Amino acid sequence: MELDIVSLSRLQFALTALYHFLFVPLTLGLSVLLAIMETVYVMTGRLIWRQMTKFWGTLFGINFVLGVATGIVMEFQFGMNWSYYSHYVGDIFGAPLAIEGLMAFFLEATFVGLFFFGWDRLSKVGHLIATYAVAAGSNFSALWILIANGWMQNPVGSQFNPQTMRMEVADFYEVLFNSVAQAKFVHTVSAGYVAASFFVLGVSAWYMLKGRHIELAKRSMTVAASFGLAASLSVVVLGDESGYLSSEHQKMKLAAIEAMWETEPAPAAFTLFGIPDQAARETRYAIRIPWVMGLIGTRTLTEEIPGIKEQVDLAKLRIEQGIQAFDALQKIRAAGSTTAIPEDVRNAFEENGTRLGYALLLKRYVDDPRTATPEQIEKAAWDTVPMVAPLFWTFRIMVGLGMLFILLSATFFALSSLRKLDRYPWLLKVAVAFIILPWIAIECGWFVAEYGRQPWIIEGVLPTAAAVSDLGVTTVLLTIIGFVAIYTTLLIIELKLMLRAIRKGPEPDDEPEAQLAPAQLVAAE
Repeated sequence: MELDIVSLSRLQFALTALYHFLFVPLTLGLSVLLAIMETVYVMTGRLIWRQMTKFWGTLFGINFVLGVATGIVMEFQFGMNWSYYSHYVGDIFGAPLAIEGLMAFFLEATFVGLFFFGWDRLSKVGHLIATYAVAAGSNFSALWILIANGWMQNPVGSQFNPQTMRMEVADFYEVLFNSVAQAKFVHTVSAGYVAASFFVLGVSAWYMLKGRHIELAKRSMTVAASFGLAASLSVVVLGDESGYLSSEHQKMKLAAIEAMWETEPAPAAFTLFGIPDQAARETRYAIRIPWVMGLIGTRTLTEEIPGIKEQVDLAKLRIEQGIQAFDALQKIRAAGSTTAIPEDVRNAFEENGTRLGYALLLKRYVDDPRTATPEQIEKAAWDTVPMVAPLFWTFRIMVGLGMLFILLSATFFALSSLRKLDRYPWLLKVAVAFIILPWIAIECGWFVAEYGRQPWIIEGVLPTAAAVSDLGVTTVLLTIIGFVAIYTTLLIIELKLMLRAIRKGPEPDDEPEAQLAPAQLVAAE
């Protein structure tokens, strides 16, 4: 990677986002699992379920604090490293972030305190309401963040104002109910539920292997396996919906994920294996499954999925239209007032204004897009193609892990139903070893989503290179080193606190049922 300001700013945001999202999935999933466990406690009065809620709540609390600390920095970066982006789309992008802080984060933070300190101060039902509020706040927080992110992927409900040189809200309802944002939200939270389920499964399996807190471990595994199986299945279904929406709004991303250089007759085949060659613009040693990609991407047998080369040709046409929009924009700004704008100029901008972002791709090669040569337009058009090989393989790692999660959660669900969770120690060891895998899948998913829409920071509207702040390379490089050092330290601290809490287990005074003799325990059941 070249040490230029754009690449370094992208790297900094990518690293802080990846670190932050190590904590978010567990917060999303554990908050719901806590609500489920406490609901059983309130309904049955069994103290073992209170013990479970408090124990897993301790781990939730450790993770929650680190998630908040790393998330705040990300929002500051929009002003620090991406100042022109903040200026250009602040009227739209800022609204969901503000609502997230006011509605979701405050709700979550307030009721987290009641969850931890309200056990002896609130009634059972009152405390349960607080727990559900924590879960709701966590998920609402993700909703508003993903509405903002979804708008970057599919910028609906907005329009460019040539007088202010900014994007402005035209229809907030459309921004709010953006189909891409809604699909990303349900897919992301379901992935968080899978991560939390496998975390609970793994920790509980470790207790069973050690012969400690067996009753807590078995019940926790039963809840986690059931919840994890449902979440794993939903991730696949909702991921399919995200892929389908990509075929509508981000065709280049979909073609790059499939390493589909040429448009194939419908329905397109799915490339199970291959080695994409960006330089030669082909995929070598491809193993294809007929029809599958066409069915997934279009849900029809007749609709084509355009290949990369065809979309590059379309990008060249859009760049030429963008140049016309850029020319009209300069004339509008030179006119000074709306009454002085010639009718033909106004019409030219209205006709081509949505392609203005494509003209900005030429800024990499020429100061004034109107002076671009055909060769520069060709280069800018090929810039719309992300690196294919990383997307191709990352997507397949994510999908492969998703299938594995369904298999493993279904296995533990069946063993739980048959009351044979302790029958196969090797499976318990697998559950412990696989704790980390959901996080790998989630980080792969974010890589596909964000890297796949390059070179756009806002799809088709604003190139990433045009959105960056005017900072020195040394400044950004030093902040990257600082962030990595601090975040790595925070991650190590969290892991140590988590491991200490897990080794310690539930508080002894929260285990009244564990103090009973075996005969009494059977009677209590």
